[in-house]
Amino acid sequence: MEEQSDFSKHQVGTLYLVPTPIGNLDDMTMRAVHVLNEADLIAAEDTRHTKMLLNHFSIDTREISFHEHNTEQRIPELITKLESGMTIAQCSDAGMPSISDPGKELVAAAIAHQIPVVPLPGANAGITALIASGLAPQPFYFYGFLDRKLQQQEKELTALVDRPETMIFYEAPHRLKKTLKVMSKVFGDQRRAVLARELTKRYEEFLRGTLAELVEWAEHDQIRGEFVVLVGGNNHPAAANDEEAVLSVDEQIALAIKDGLKPNAAIKKVAKSNGLNRQELYRHYHHLDGGSK
Repeated sequence: MEEQSDFSKHQVGTLYLVPTPIGNLDDMTMRAVHVLNEADLIAAEDTRHTKMLLNHFSIDTREISFHEHNTEQRIPELITKLESGMTIAQCSDAGMPSISDPGKELVAAAIAHQIPVVPLPGANAGITALIASGLAPQPFYFYGFLDRKLQQQEKELTALVDRPETMIFYEAPHRLKKTLKVMSKVFGDQRRAVLARELTKRYEEFLRGTLAELVEWAEHDQIRGEFVVLVGGNNHPAAANDEEAVLSVDEQIALAIKDGLKPNAAIKKVAKSNGLNRQELYRHYHHLDGGSK
């Protein structure tokens, strides 16, 4: 097997994308340690957080901050350094750079300037949770973090109702309960789901059940740690769509409710798929327009 050599000579520098552990420091690869140790500069999401990792592996490479709030300022500076021949290792606080973390804008800028970009394999919370979830591991659909506003969350999830793939989301502990309630409302109480928390850490835990059961758990247990939320796909989206093509809007709404959606979520779904005004359909369905359902 051909082995890729790091730090080969280029007229310009190289941007290395370095995954870091999502909890257990033993998940740091030997190659990642080598790249961080030999790079000219480390672009870190949080230099204080990364410094603890560097100290653990006795790495003294200089750091520079690179996070969502200084992206516009930092990228031209980092590109200039790369073009001068410097080797830069970019990393986030945990897991893969660019996956719900800083990185994608720097990668795009490097590619635009014809600077080599080298990704290293390593820890990723979504894939780690998926393979132990018990849900279908492929195909899967990675979404990451939903919008923080509940109304926008509902809109985002409604667009995913018919996806057949296992869906992967990230969520913070203080928002988990509300997010699960919105998922239960949109996907239906009986949709299978899994919560994975504190992955690779001492208190790693998987909670498996229906969305209704997970909402119940969130109501009564103390929620701690970062979560991966996995939701089973819709097993019959194509069949549902074929039926809807010959059904009236009232029948489509009834079918959506039967599949687990709440009435208002079903109305929104049917209005969108038929190009109808949601408020008008709402009034029609609830007998607010003087007509009959």
